[in-house]
Amino acid sequence: MTEDDPTDEISDIEDRIERLAEIAERCRKYILASKIAIGSGAVLLLVTILGLFGFGQTAALGSIALVLGGIVSLGSNISTLRQTDDAIGVAEARRSALIGRIDLRVVADTPMKLM
Repeated sequence: MTEDDPTDEISDIEDRIERLAEIAERCRKYILASKIAIGSGAVLLLVTILGLFGFGQTAALGSIALVLGGIVSLGSNISTLRQTDDAIGVAEARRSALIGRIDLRVVADTPMKLM
């Protein structure tokens, strides 16, 4: 390998892209959990307000906390997901640029695979 050979840097970038993809997937899971928490809290609050199951004030406060916590978690994870997606895009662009710099050659005299 020569100094101009970017294969090590490409490998590092691919590792970074994989780590970022794992972070993005984790954010998506937290976003889903946050949406479920918001929905559950809203339903519990509605049930408590309507007095359908005799839940008390503690359930009302808990449902409000669930909704607010879900909103905070949702906003935080959406922001992190956007930043992670941007970082993945930058890393993929850098990887493509490095791959474009490699002097690839066509190997014409290769034997065909035997079936």
